[in-house]
Amino acid sequence: MRRRGLSIKSIVLFLIFFIVLTMIWTIFTSKDFEKNAPEILIKDKIYWNLKTPLNIKFKDDTGVKFVRINMSDGQNSVNVLNQTLDTPLANFDINLTIPKTSFFSVKESYTINIEATDASRWNFFSGNTTKKDIQVVLDTTKPDLYILSNSYSISKGGSAIVVFKATDNDIKDVYVRTNYGKNFKATPFYKDGFYASLVVWPVSVENFSADVVAVDNAGNESRMHVRYFNENVKYKVSTIALKDGFIDGKIAELTEKYAKDPNSLSRLEKMKFINETLRDENDKKLSEISSFISTDRLEKFAPNVFYPLKNGKKVADFADHRYYTYNGEQVSESWHMGLDLASVAAAPIITSNDGVVAFVGDNGIYGLNVVIDHGFGFYSLYAHCSSVNVKQGDAIKAGSVIANTGVSGLALGDHLHFGILIHGEEVRPQQWLDKKWIKDNITGVLNAAKEMIDKN
Repeated sequence: MRRRGLSIKSIVLFLIFFIVLTMIWTIFTSKDFEKNAPEILIKDKIYWNLKTPLNIKFKDDTGVKFVRINMSDGQNSVNVLNQTLDTPLANFDINLTIPKTSFFSVKESYTINIEATDASRWNFFSGNTTKKDIQVVLDTTKPDLYILSNSYSISKGGSAIVVFKATDNDIKDVYVRTNYGKNFKATPFYKDGFYASLVVWPVSVENFSADVVAVDNAGNESRMHVRYFNENVKYKVSTIALKDGFIDGKIAELTEKYAKDPNSLSRLEKMKFINETLRDENDKKLSEISSFISTDRLEKFAPNVFYPLKNGKKVADFADHRYYTYNGEQVSESWHMGLDLASVAAAPIITSNDGVVAFVGDNGIYGLNVVIDHGFGFYSLYAHCSSVNVKQGDAIKAGSVIANTGVSGLALGDHLHFGILIHGEEVRPQQWLDKKWIKDNITGVLNAAKEMIDKN
């Protein structure tokens, strides 16, 4: 009799077929067997001074495990890097430096041969390999740099401008470097090769100096000192005795709204949370909003005098340094980085310059506020609003009523907190309320630079 069902041989063959099919499926679907070769992220042609480290980036799905780099002058070749990574990296970069040898002292151009292998098990477990040849042109010439014009002076807490020329075969970046670590990115100005930048001397920094810097892609850098006369302005210092009514009122209200566990905080902890922690968060947000600088060429920058509140009376000044005491002991401090103006309740707030609304919304101590981008890294702030008439992204014209004053945020009475921010830094609004100051320090400097450019 014939045995019913499958024979043992058939079952074995089926199992072998199933195992092979599973292995094939695993190979073609497993990340360990991916077939994408590593990416070598660098231009096909570069300029290099052979001194500044050359950054080369690699990217791969399973991770780069090996990199080899050779350099050739067309006749001879030298190995400059063999690197095996103990742990493969999906994103990996190296800063290539050249060994001191006479090989690199003769030719004006070289070829870099880059080879990268990933940790994939494809290609019989040897991985995927990418090879790329880069043309290197030796460039040891620094960019040409020349300052055309700049503001005569800069005051502590204030702003200024500089216009300069920077040219190079392969320029990478131009900016103004300050002594306190902030770099102000320069904007292309008027014609090719010319740049302009606003700069700021923060009120919290004791001394100020600035250099114009131009860097090319070869790593060569030029810099030139900007000669400003420094005006060390003295700002008001106030000591304010805290009252329980204030802490249990406005401070407690804001704490309830913004603190994660408001009931666990004592009176003084609530005060410190609002005046320090929340204030820092809100200021960082304003800085981030106002740090965008367009790369479009600046053809014109002639701001009108700001007059945000009709018949507005100043009730608090910029950079008031406030020390808070409770029962005779100092418990907190802050800087008031704006100009407070008041007239009548819910007074219309008017923008004096064209711009685009960069932000509308609640921002902690500033309450409901509007931030407007006027271009060139220059922003205006309108805080403590009761209502707004614009939304983010709106293009607005000078003379527009954008909002109404109020008591939102950390405001005890109806008023407008008006501020000016440049490249994310808060500056003295009074300067931008002064027609003569704007002409002498901003528009006059730009116009003088244009005249010099047109003569060349």
